[in-house]
Amino acid sequence: MNTEIPSLHQAYTGTFKIGAAVSTRTLRREGSFIAKHYNSLTAENQMKFEEIHPDLDRYDFAAADEIVDFAMQHGMALRGHTLVWHNQTPNWVFEKEDGTPASREQVLERLRSHAQTVMGRYIGKIQAWDVVNEAIEDKSEEYLRETKWLSTVGEDYLEQAFRIAHEVDPSAQLFYNDYNETNPVKRDKIYRLVRSLLDVGTPIHGIGMQGHWNLYGPSIDEIREAIELYASLGLRLHITELDISSFDFEDRRSDLKAPTDEMAQRLTHRYDEIFKLLTEYRSEIDSVTFWGAADNGTWLDGFPVRGRLNWPLPFDRELQPKPSFWKILEHGQR
Repeated sequence: MNTEIPSLHQAYTGTFKIGAAVSTRTLRREGSFIAKHYNSLTAENQMKFEEIHPDLDRYDFAAADEIVDFAMQHGMALRGHTLVWHNQTPNWVFEKEDGTPASREQVLERLRSHAQTVMGRYIGKIQAWDVVNEAIEDKSEEYLRETKWLSTVGEDYLEQAFRIAHEVDPSAQLFYNDYNETNPVKRDKIYRLVRSLLDVGTPIHGIGMQGHWNLYGPSIDEIREAIELYASLGLRLHITELDISSFDFEDRRSDLKAPTDEMAQRLTHRYDEIFKLLTEYRSEIDSVTFWGAADNGTWLDGFPVRGRLNWPLPFDRELQPKPSFWKILEHGQR
């Protein structure tokens, strides 16, 4: 690692935290690189329900503890991800012993026990939690996504989740987190949902804008409009899962082994204009987290096209900064 490369997070001191989604594998493999450039961590998968609480009477804290310990050793902030999600939640949460659906009360009690055990373990160490993740339906004619949380608990499952989380750790910032958050139709549904939570006194403190964007969209105007709409609720904003895919979602090419020159130039331009915008709203945004520390650890390899490589982050597969890194750095130093 070239020690002459400036620290990314230090460039943003006084602006907002710069984070990365990590695993124990990436921390062991490239811990010094991560500690140099990031001052906030999110466990990419290892704090999700099925990973940390796979069975009713069994918790596995080994991986989560390792991530938390690394953050504490390096003075880093931590985001907890996630308590309630339709994916990566084991079926036992929603079922009785005979496999029939559990009651509303039983599911809520299991969530309460889970939160007390997991959140309670990290009080004072995890400052912000994604309490509910991706509850809005993408289809324009639907509102809430059809999930087991919705079918067993009811439409107030989000409110209940936030109230439980706040009871467990009153000091934590609690976030609703979602993707396609700049799409006008989904954006307005997210606003409607969070507004409804606030109207009944739900302890929600922020909105997580995931930021899974690409070289071609969303437009800067769409991102700006979403930021302004969400900020109008008086809540804090975190960019929680930022990456810039080299491909539009409809693009099914799979033969590229490296980014083209055009892709590299577009990536530099996109990160330049995005961070110019984000720093403009520094009074509303507390942190910007990349979903991965470098291209060698991106979830976009193989998604949505099996076997396809992607190059969505400011550091390449050898942990070296791309031209986009230097553009991001410039906005932090201004």
